[in-house]
Amino acid sequence: MDATDHATDHATDPENTATPLDAVDAIIGQWATVRPDLETTPMEVFGRVYRVAQAVGDRVEKAYRRLGTTRGEFDVLATLRRSGEPYTLSPRLLSSTLMLTTGGMTGRLDKLERAGLLRRSPDPHDRRALQVTLTGKGLALVEEAVAAGLDEQRAALMSAGLDAAETAQLAALLRKLLAGAGPGDGA
Repeated sequence: MDATDHATDHATDPENTATPLDAVDAIIGQWATVRPDLETTPMEVFGRVYRVAQAVGDRVEKAYRRLGTTRGEFDVLATLRRSGEPYTLSPRLLSSTLMLTTGGMTGRLDKLERAGLLRRSPDPHDRRALQVTLTGKGLALVEEAVAAGLDEQRAALMSAGLDAAETAQLAALLRKLLAGAGPGDGA
């Protein structure tokens, strides 16, 4: 089978007859025309992973905006929530967990503190350091936002027609892919 056959095989595969062709299929078809020697299955996988992440991320972001927050702000609140009671972390730990610069983290913390969603206080064990703690209002918001985000993700899985077994299989395959796609050797 050459790349041209591969690009059109999706449309005639009995297992995929219910799935319409998508933008990735169009890209694969174009590559098959200009470079029929390429085996483009990896491009199909990662093109779709990227597009799914972007589409569902946009849906989740809209759900957060309806609640008055953003994805970045949610990430800070959710990190505090996941830390367990008393929902307190240092700004440095928050920055490293979220892979933000200290300046970027300070801006988010300022905004969230002004909104009454968290508070900063001196660390009782180190007078030079601060602690960031989720407030009751912040806890209520993050609880509502995580549920809204999961609802959007669940709706995307359902609209794709994935049942529970397929969803679990997809999650396992993506875990395997992520483990294998980790940082390269730098070569």
